[in-house]
Amino acid sequence: MFDNGFFFRTFLLLWKAVPVTLEITGVSLAVGVILGFFIALARIHKIRVVSQISAFFVSFIRGTPIVLQILVIYSIIPSLLNAYFVSVGSSVNVFEINPIIYAFIVFSLNNAAGLSEVFRSALLTVNKGQLEAGYTSGLTYWQTYRRIIIPQALTVAIPNLCTATVNLIKNTSLAFMMTVKDITAVAKIEASYGYNYIEAYLDIFVIYIIICTVVQELFKMWEKRAVQYKAAA
Repeated sequence: MFDNGFFFRTFLLLWKAVPVTLEITGVSLAVGVILGFFIALARIHKIRVVSQISAFFVSFIRGTPIVLQILVIYSIIPSLLNAYFVSVGSSVNVFEINPIIYAFIVFSLNNAAGLSEVFRSALLTVNKGQLEAGYTSGLTYWQTYRRIIIPQALTVAIPNLCTATVNLIKNTSLAFMMTVKDITAVAKIEASYGYNYIEAYLDIFVIYIIICTVVQELFKMWEKRAVQYKAAA
């Protein structure tokens, strides 16, 4: 029988775990944007070696399940590092690292791979003559990108950037696999006491719907302002 009391009590409790989910999302998005942008530039300009490594990285991350990436980064790599430190007589204990650090790494790398393609496609929509025009005006490479190319490309990238952000928020629900006490982890813990998993999963569903809806509305506002600014310019 559906336990209404547990549903509403746990729903309020889970909001205390929302900051953890948002922290993972914020850090991963920030790192993903920076890393993804430079990967996109490396591939667009076909920088030797860097472009090839970037292409392999993007292909590997996008071609493997995120669950597998979690297992590799959270379980396999720390185990190998621990074995190495023990063999050399080091007192370093990699298992004392805060699990949220692993979450930052996993979701940042995963997000960077996806965003690199978003930025690459957006940057390619800007006419190459814009870069030359910047040079003619006396601007440096980075000044041209910051003042001319990025604002134009960003307007094109906003919808895909919104999709990537929403997907990132949903993917953070897997952080519980790294013992991070996010929304999903707290819900599963609460449900385990009385086997109220249906109520707990519905709580998770509602909270993620609310968060993702708010994020999508914020991106719509941003896109609307960007389009108005572009039209005015």
